[in-house]
Amino acid sequence: MPKSITSANNQNDALFVLIKSLTKSEKRQFNLYVGRLGGNIDAKFFSLFKFLEKLKVYDEKVIIKSGIVTKQQLSNLKAHLYKQILISLRLNPAHKNIRIQIREQLDFATVLYQKGLYKQSLKLLEKAKNLALENEEKNIAYEIVELEKVIETQYITRSLSNRADQLSIQAKELSQQNVVASKLSNLSLQLYSYLLQNGYVKNNEELEFINSYFYSKLPKYDFEKFGFREKLWLYKSHLWFSFLTQDFLHSYKYANQWVDLFKGNKKFITLHPVFYLKGINYLLEACFFVKKVDNFKEELRLFEKDVDEKIIPTNTNTDILIFQYLYANKLHLHFLEASFAKGEYLVDIINQKIEIYKNRLDNHYVVMLYYKIACLYFGMGKNELCIAYLQKIIKSKNLGSAEDLQCFARVLNLIAHYECGLDYDLERQFLDTYKFLLKMQNLQEVQKVFLTSIRDLSDVYPHEIKNEFKKIHAKLKKYEDHPYEKRAFLYLDILSWLESKIQNKTIAQVIKEKSNQISK
Repeated sequence: MPKSITSANNQNDALFVLIKSLTKSEKRQFNLYVGRLGGNIDAKFFSLFKFLEKLKVYDEKVIIKSGIVTKQQLSNLKAHLYKQILISLRLNPAHKNIRIQIREQLDFATVLYQKGLYKQSLKLLEKAKNLALENEEKNIAYEIVELEKVIETQYITRSLSNRADQLSIQAKELSQQNVVASKLSNLSLQLYSYLLQNGYVKNNEELEFINSYFYSKLPKYDFEKFGFREKLWLYKSHLWFSFLTQDFLHSYKYANQWVDLFKGNKKFITLHPVFYLKGINYLLEACFFVKKVDNFKEELRLFEKDVDEKIIPTNTNTDILIFQYLYANKLHLHFLEASFAKGEYLVDIINQKIEIYKNRLDNHYVVMLYYKIACLYFGMGKNELCIAYLQKIIKSKNLGSAEDLQCFARVLNLIAHYECGLDYDLERQFLDTYKFLLKMQNLQEVQKVFLTSIRDLSDVYPHEIKNEFKKIHAKLKKYEDHPYEKRAFLYLDILSWLESKIQNKTIAQVIKEKSNQISK
């Protein structure tokens, strides 16, 4: 096996990744937890923990050579250590969210029931159930009601008949609500999965399929009876449907409703910070797509305010999401305002944070940030730096769902080489791009037209170049509002680049003038 593959697999060792993800306070908590176990401070699993904590690169040969454990014992010891770390994390106050608290109460009630202490068990279950209902944890609430029904059959009281009716009605209502929520969450997940695998709809046939799929899977519901959870999944489903069909105005509408849902009841920001962050990101993305500059600036300001005031709970998960969403949208603001040079300070910050989070960041998000940085440098006219970041994407492997990104990176790479006057390298770049695009299925017309047009530029005399740019612009302009082609211009503003060449202006000047016209 090649060394690089072995190394990659080793670095993905679950126990090693878990240990490296622990904060200082979580490590301190684990040390205290092991100490409380008594007699375990010198146990092998704790010795292995201390060894792995200091190890920079996971290597089983080095571990076995340390003498802590034999090769035959290693697998079992690692499993035991992994379990002990999870138990310690569960006990950590920082991880004591409402769901864990409710489940803990449910576990306690189950223990009391098994001891035959029915009255105590029922009292605890009633408190846990009320807490679950207050916080929209209806799946756990249903579990609690089902246990209450079991206990009531063994704890005989004079009110059993009335109590049985109450529990039966409550179980039925919770079951129905859970079914609707499950259908909506399934629909949302399936639409998101379709988007990752197939991208946006590209023709009438795909649009008809998605329309049929969405409305056939959308369950019948009474919105007035919806709680927070059901509304959230409904808005999510509509959002993915609108993104898929490139109906970005409706994307803005449903992302707005998603975020407002949280702002209307702020305790859910604490309970579901990831959903809140994703809602903010989709709202900003929709504002960017439909060029709602003022709305974008206001939502970005409110996002930063939430982060600064620590409205959003911070943990390793939310820290990464805040970084991804905040800095991607800070770059977007400079694209909207054409203030590319003012945004250059973000590049060093983004690279530093990529280094900090490199073991936990998905490669797709890293290359997406690289693409945005490349666009920033392109807007500044720093084409060599633009090319440097594009090469990071072009040479990146295993991008999977980021095929579109690879495509636009290669097209922008061609333009940047042309702008640099690297004619000697342009033909090779063109051939590489052309070969890559041929492998892509359902290549967009915008990409086809542009690719053939830019190749022909190499045969054009200098005094004819402006007319040639005008011809290319005319060919592409008709796709600007095309329902299935317009997205290409969201990733790469080819029209503004062509207009800058025709008008002898910088691309920043062209975009700024367009933005001023929209605002008027």
